[in-house]
Amino acid sequence: MSRRSGTCLRCCLVVFAVVSALAVCGPALYWRFKKGIRLGDHKNSCAPCVCDCPPPLSLLKIAPDCGSNDPDLKQEMEKQFVDLLTEELKLQEAVAQEHSRHMNVTFAEAKRIATQYQKEAEKCNAATETCEGARERAEALLIKERKVTLTWERRARQMGWEGE
Repeated sequence: MSRRSGTCLRCCLVVFAVVSALAVCGPALYWRFKKGIRLGDHKNSCAPCVCDCPPPLSLLKIAPDCGSNDPDLKQEMEKQFVDLLTEELKLQEAVAQEHSRHMNVTFAEAKRIATQYQKEAEKCNAATETCEGARERAEALLIKERKVTLTWERRARQMGWEGE
């Protein structure tokens, strides 16, 4: 029975592989076949287009030396560039200061919370030590009480008590 199910499984896998291959390659083969038929049919084909359009004018051809010979314009453009750079540097400095302030505030808050957690941890440690000390004392008292109980029980048995 297992040999038969193994054969059936192999057949199913082969069928699945063939169907998958057709699903993947089928559309490409269909369009290639359809194109091949269309290329043989010259009734629907178009003639190649011929364009004699002039190339677009570039900005350098329209205004090649826009103000490069004018020293006043050149000086004014340089001033604007320097002003822009100065403003950019001021903006970057403001952003850096804001970032630094934010980091300082975050750091101070983290230190405050860490101190708070440290205090809570110290309280927990102190409470744990107190509890541990109380447990040790209770254990010592319990051992002492068991010894006393055994002593009384032994005396009671010697006197004739038979227990519960």
